Amino acid sequence: MSASSPLAVPYDAPFGVRNLPYGVFSTADEPAVRRIGVAYGDHVLDAGAAARAAGAPADLAAALGADSLNPLLAAGRPLWTRVRAALTAWLTDDTYADAVEPCLLPRAELTMHLPFEVADYVDFYASEHHAANIGRIFRPGSEPLTPNWKHLPIGYHGRAGTVVVSGTPVVRPCGQRKAAADPAPDFGPSRKLDIEAELGFVVGAPSPLGGRVALADADAHVFGVCLVNDWSARDLQAWEYVPLGPFLGKSFATSVSPWVVPLAALAQARTDPPVRDTEPLPYLDDRAARPPYGLDIALEVRLNGHLVSRPPFAAMYWTYAQMLAHMTVNGASLRTGDFFASGTVSGPGRETRGALMELAWNGEEPLELPDGTRRSFLEDGDEVVISATAPGPGGARIGLGEVVGRVEPARP
Repeated sequence: MSASSPLAVPYDAPFGVRNLPYGVFSTADEPAVRRIGVAYGDHVLDAGAAARAAGAPADLAAALGADSLNPLLAAGRPLWTRVRAALTAWLTDDTYADAVEPCLLPRAELTMHLPFEVADYVDFYASEHHAANIGRIFRPGSEPLTPNWKHLPIGYHGRAGTVVVSGTPVVRPCGQRKAAADPAPDFGPSRKLDIEAELGFVVGAPSPLGGRVALADADAHVFGVCLVNDWSARDLQAWEYVPLGPFLGKSFATSVSPWVVPLAALAQARTDPPVRDTEPLPYLDDRAARPPYGLDIALEVRLNGHLVSRPPFAAMYWTYAQMLAHMTVNGASLRTGDFFASGTVSGPGRETRGALMELAWNGEEPLELPDGTRRSFLEDGDEVVISATAPGPGGARIGLGEVVGRVEPARP
């Protein structure tokens, strides 16, 4: 192939052959037709068209020819492995070059859509640094972590219908607000609109009602990961969350990146989780797990183009396998398209905090931006971009892409 061919992607490209993330796109000439795509360099492989051109087996072609990732997700790991091997061959073996090259479309010319149909959405609270910071803000002088925190991954059920793809505008939510000094609540737009930089996990293979998913079986169910911004209205949340937890302060929008990076691409990112000082119950005991379930993924958060934080996912106390094991230990079933997120990713220093609540310490220490502006919480027109990379083979970095959202004013 020539150097100018879209097949000539450098080995160390963020969207190179060692990554091959999946998404769903449409083209300008057929905006109503959604197709599965695989990011490769600056292009996207029309996976269904490539499968037909390469003469793929029927089951593989059917999964890649769908209009969402759900049929592929439901097929399970054996087919996931076969599909990945086929994609690698189509993009690297000269035998397929003439057939596959016309199936590569410029990424900048495509519209990306939500890559899978979300069944259920669960958000966890898996960062010790984040949980401790929130405890110090709201319970000064007390133990920052609640007594249950190191015994189980705390989570809540979110609203699947408001999980939206990157680029979808985020309308400032309205609701009840009550500051500590106010005699009664009032109603209006949130004054404390925040972000939460998270990693999301996409479930493929389902599990039966009444069953449990053991730690060792997590990778048979989790297809891959994406980036998440779980937008949060902190003032609405503070008034409503006692005693049942988050509701309207969270349910208005959760943004996800358009690319789902398969777990198979993250083999070099596996790492041991932090040392834990509390003995886990047997179903959560992952100390002997090999490979480990921690992930060395480096996130970056930008506000209006300014880098404001570098949250390290390797610092997360609870792993995705523990989250999944806990989510199903009571017999709750998994469905294809289930989606669970890590909760805010935060590290030990201010420059690694994944939410404005922590970065500005609930408004007491406003964030100073390089353009001279200050932020405690988001203002209308603000744009937030969360990106991430992970270690790949040979020192390369695997790209997870971006999740982008711009704040629009509250609707009258």
